[in-house]
Amino acid sequence: METKDQRRIDMTMMKLRKNNMAAYYVETAADVVPLLKTLIKEGETVTHGGSVTLKQCGVIDMLNSGAYHYIDRSKAQTPEEINAAYRAAYTADTYLGSSNAVTENGLLYNVDGNSNRVSAYLYGPKQVILICGWNKIVRDLDEATYRVKAFASPQNTQRLGCDTYCSKAGECLSVGTDASYMCDGCRSEGRICCNYVICARQRHKDRIKVIIVGEELGY
Repeated sequence: METKDQRRIDMTMMKLRKNNMAAYYVETAADVVPLLKTLIKEGETVTHGGSVTLKQCGVIDMLNSGAYHYIDRSKAQTPEEINAAYRAAYTADTYLGSSNAVTENGLLYNVDGNSNRVSAYLYGPKQVILICGWNKIVRDLDEATYRVKAFASPQNTQRLGCDTYCSKAGECLSVGTDASYMCDGCRSEGRICCNYVICARQRHKDRIKVIIVGEELGY
């Protein structure tokens, strides 16, 4: 098992800041909500994408406290209501989520199926706050690609009950082949790896905020 390297975390945070993204560090998952309360004002409109990390850190409980105008897509009952929740997210004050990977050079790498999550990261909400366990830090985009194919996507397809190759085999069919590259994968209708987004230097300084947690979180 990889050991947490504080110097690597500090270097990644420095590179995120050079890319005009705010970066914070907290030691444990329990420290995330107190920090969020300093970044999100009560009464603001808040929503989020699908994220195991948010649940692990108690963020969903915080949003359900009544202190915020919470756009809760889990309450949507019909495809129309789900779509309305997705679209309402673009006008939120804060959009919460995680990142599939964070490179040591300060890039955010995310892969999405519906792409409501990554599209909100790119445009719409006034601020985007991403909570990432230190295990999401990777050397470069090649390692980020491998991380998604070999770890993140298989676990997420299993969690979501998607009928894909990786949900059964435990890794993308392209892993270990000569044809393995970022966008390669299965042709299943349940595929969740459809759009690939890299956030590099940001035009709007500190709109994206990254909280790195000194624990292993999420996929």
